[in-house]
Amino acid sequence: MIGLKTLAAALLLGGSAMAMAANDGQTRVNELLASDAQYRETWEGVIKKEERVPEWVINLSGTSEQQMHAVTEDGDQYLVGPLCESQDKCLNHRLIVAFSFDKDDAYAMLVDVPEGLPQDKSPTRHATYRFFGKPDQGMQDLLMETLKKDPKWY
Repeated sequence: MIGLKTLAAALLLGGSAMAMAANDGQTRVNELLASDAQYRETWEGVIKKEERVPEWVINLSGTSEQQMHAVTEDGDQYLVGPLCESQDKCLNHRLIVAFSFDKDDAYAMLVDVPEGLPQDKSPTRHATYRFFGKPDQGMQDLLMETLKKDPKWY
């Protein structure tokens, strides 16, 4: 009987670990800070010395239609996803966020494109980029690649 209980416990623990690993795509950026105090603490540490940060970036409170996904950078795993100021301004004001799986590190890239840009003008040529969390070149590339996966970004 003890062997059966041990087996059941092992299966439950193994299932929990698999559920956590599969959970990498279940969260949206705008849900992170409310989901875990450690996310909030890490994010506050990233932006506390920054100046002139939009409120929606400070609180990660914009619109996030896509779920975050797991990415490996330089051997470390991150949850990465986009956040927009609002649904109708996503092309003009967006943030790409990356949190380490252990929730100790966070990085982000704020992308601003002038509003009213004609549709025939490429947003990439008119965008400004601002990084948070002092990402190294590999992390900057990861954030940029995430942005480039958006079909509306050209």
